[in-house]
Amino acid sequence: MRHLDRFAQALATPFSARHLWLLISLSIAPLALSQEALPTLGDRISGTVSIDQEYQIGQQFLASIRRGAPTIPDPLLNSYLEGVTYKLASRSQLQDHRLSFVIIDSEELNAFAAPGGIIGVNTGLFLNARTEAEFASVMAHEISHVSQRHFARGIDEAQSGRIPQMAAILASVAVMATSDSGHGAAALAAAQGRALENQLRFSRSNEAEADRIGQDTMFNAGFDPQGMSSLFERLIAINRFGRRPPEFLLSHPITESRISDARSREFRYPDRSYDNNLDYQIARARVVGHYAEDKQALVAETRRALSNSVTSFDRDANRYALAIAYWEAENYANASAALAPLLAKDPNRISFVVTQAEILTKQNEPGQARDFLTRHLQINPGNHALTIAYADALIEARNYTEAADVLQRHTATRADDHHLWAMLAETQGQAGNISEVHQARAEYFRLLGDFRNARQQLQFALRIEVDNGSGGAVEARLRERINTLEDEQREFQG
Repeated sequence: MRHLDRFAQALATPFSARHLWLLISLSIAPLALSQEALPTLGDRISGTVSIDQEYQIGQQFLASIRRGAPTIPDPLLNSYLEGVTYKLASRSQLQDHRLSFVIIDSEELNAFAAPGGIIGVNTGLFLNARTEAEFASVMAHEISHVSQRHFARGIDEAQSGRIPQMAAILASVAVMATSDSGHGAAALAAAQGRALENQLRFSRSNEAEADRIGQDTMFNAGFDPQGMSSLFERLIAINRFGRRPPEFLLSHPITESRISDARSREFRYPDRSYDNNLDYQIARARVVGHYAEDKQALVAETRRALSNSVTSFDRDANRYALAIAYWEAENYANASAALAPLLAKDPNRISFVVTQAEILTKQNEPGQARDFLTRHLQINPGNHALTIAYADALIEARNYTEAADVLQRHTATRADDHHLWAMLAETQGQAGNISEVHQARAEYFRLLGDFRNARQQLQFALRIEVDNGSGGAVEARLRERINTLEDEQREFQG
């Protein structure tokens, strides 16, 4: 499982809270000065910031997160997050469905939303949300912050003099996004504590609205709305017995009245049966395995859970968890044996197929993994998780040129996936395609908002192509990409 992106880690610059504060301030200030007429308090449509301006602010914020926070490239986790969020978004009040996602590698419980449809979670949310409904309750809440344009409305109120620390609304997202002290945000959280208190009244209003609308979104999208109150209750318990509240509770204060409100709303929804979703438990098992320090203890624990399973669903979930535990313990033969009954039962479930391919690749059987994946890619062409597993098998077999071709084609549908561009750059290097290395790195840096390095990489590629006499068409394409990149930089920086 590709938990960490070595290339991305090597190129990422240290996260600077001060830099993000400046980024936010510079993004908001021109917008704030350009308008005089303000909407009335509570107007859900901002008179100061347009949806397109929100999107640009969000993209700047996302680039900052990519630069400074360790993120998880695991394609099964990312595909799950995208799927559940799009399912919720399709039944929400969102006007702009341009969404971007990020999963931060941190056991700290957290989630966040930023202007322009930026949705992020820490892997700690998977650890703490025991059911898909609980996980979906957080996603629905965050989508509601975006759909109700709380950030833009906050800027309107800041201009009216009601909230002088309006930049803290966006800066608090930075606290949420990089909450682990090891990632440099502890100091930022402490420094902004008082500023956030100044906006607490406004935040509580936003939180209540996001809860109400989020719970409606959950029901409309087919999720059990009771997931919201059950997660709230668990978070209250964590806060009660912990020395320090989770970051999520610092930015999303939960009170008994908030739990009571969520519970009372549950009675408004018609009775409906809700099925458990195995895909969530699969994603959660991968996160649990990733963080387990004692891998053998994890094997023993999951074996006990499997033997104590009562329902068919629990058996399947615990069996997959056991396969992951064996995987993490580098016992690949047992991992494959644990997974076999699941594959026999549901041979086309992508998560099972990808996991089996990962096991085969680790067992030094990349050819078998490739053959196994080929049929499934014919059934699900272009599937992200299958494609990455296929490329991994080719790389393990040292078939770097074919792997690079697979990844290059995949960028056509995931042009904004910085992990994909990093993987492509590394693979092109292994294939000896130096010009293509620089071109992939340029796209990677573009997604990090580092346009200077992006242009430099393209110029390196152009120089190589000129020296190699590649021809006018190739050179013209690279020059055009440099020009386009400069246009994107001007738009990005406003």
